[in-house]
Amino acid sequence: MNIKLLQTDIVWQKPEANRDHVENLIDSLSDSTDLVVLPEMFTTGFCTSPKGAAEKADTDTLLWMQSIALRRNMAFAGSVATEENGKYYNRLYFVKPDGSYVIYNKRHLFTFAGEHKEYTAGEERVVVEYLGFRILLQICYDVRFPVYSRNRGDYDMIIYVANWPTVRLDAWNTLVRARAIENLCYVAAVNRTGSDPYVQYSGGTALYDFMGKTIAEAGTEEGIVSGTIDMQDLIRFRSKFPALQDADQFKLI
Repeated sequence: MNIKLLQTDIVWQKPEANRDHVENLIDSLSDSTDLVVLPEMFTTGFCTSPKGAAEKADTDTLLWMQSIALRRNMAFAGSVATEENGKYYNRLYFVKPDGSYVIYNKRHLFTFAGEHKEYTAGEERVVVEYLGFRILLQICYDVRFPVYSRNRGDYDMIIYVANWPTVRLDAWNTLVRARAIENLCYVAAVNRTGSDPYVQYSGGTALYDFMGKTIAEAGTEEGIVSGTIDMQDLIRFRSKFPALQDADQFKLI
């Protein structure tokens, strides 16, 4: 699978401008691209006061993602501040080339910044299948909770989309790599760059293999990370090094 991770500089609460910018970046990609991943809340920036900024469920940005997925024959993932039935969600859409989609609502809300005051936490752990890969969908702060993302033999890659600030970038780099190593899986970790009214962002977007080795990574500025992952390589490694078989058994309640 050929993956492109878009490390973008997000304009604060300007959805149309951000969509236009992303679309220009996507139009520069080769036709061999299978999956494009965008940062957390890529249309607004990390907005903890969603009233007036959040979109109605299944509207503007989702329709836009579907149109690009269909036009470019590629899958598309990124999170959007979303309102549904009077509640707000930090919602990750995974849109397939045929326009069908899966949603994941962020489970672990970032209380340090007050995200929990306005948003509703997701209740479902979501794995989507695409091109022979089973992909666990996660958002930013989720990376700090390894029990929730523990591989139960049910996925092959994790996607993390984030607005992770510069001041804690070392933690981000360490945690996303650790998730790849402990779960024997690929990790696509996409952060933003630039700034919002509150903090600075310095990227850290990278694609890791199942040993925690870097396949491709971005610098601190806006850019596109391109890499390829191979299911057969993962199967061979898990067969030779079957650590998941020795994992502790547990249930989340």
